[in-house]
Amino acid sequence: MTAKAEPIASVEDDEPRGEISLGVLDDLVGFRIRRIQNHLSRAFNALLDREEIRPGAFSALALIAANPGLSQKTLAREVGFDKATIVAILDNMERLGWTMRQRSKTDRRRHLLFATPVGLKALEEMRALAHVNESSIKTALTDQEHQVLHTLLDKLYKRCFVDSEQ
Repeated sequence: MTAKAEPIASVEDDEPRGEISLGVLDDLVGFRIRRIQNHLSRAFNALLDREEIRPGAFSALALIAANPGLSQKTLAREVGFDKATIVAILDNMERLGWTMRQRSKTDRRRHLLFATPVGLKALEEMRALAHVNESSIKTALTDQEHQVLHTLLDKLYKRCFVDSEQ
């Protein structure tokens, strides 16, 4: 009869303490940005606690409110979604009464986007939750570091489109 192997440590004791190696991910900017975004997005959705609101709606609504008459194509580019995803988000926001689409008078193929008063109210509520959501991580940086981080992220974002412009 063979003796049954006993675990040396419990599952909890098996977890690494402190930071783990990122391995091949260590020098990838996208991974570092994405893991922060994943944590913030999951926490924001938990704070929001509204299943009918699709991920990306807050960002899309914020950009529409800040840029009345924005085209769907420009919105899709700015939030980083494909056209099908942005259409689904816009359909959902229209159902909620947050946005409206109007055909362009100069180009009937384009839809111009506008936030409604109901959408602006929802935006303010989500904005407050977004600030609460980010409050704990913002303390890791000084005001100057925040400005530098925003500048660097914007610089990286602009670089995403250099090849498509040529």
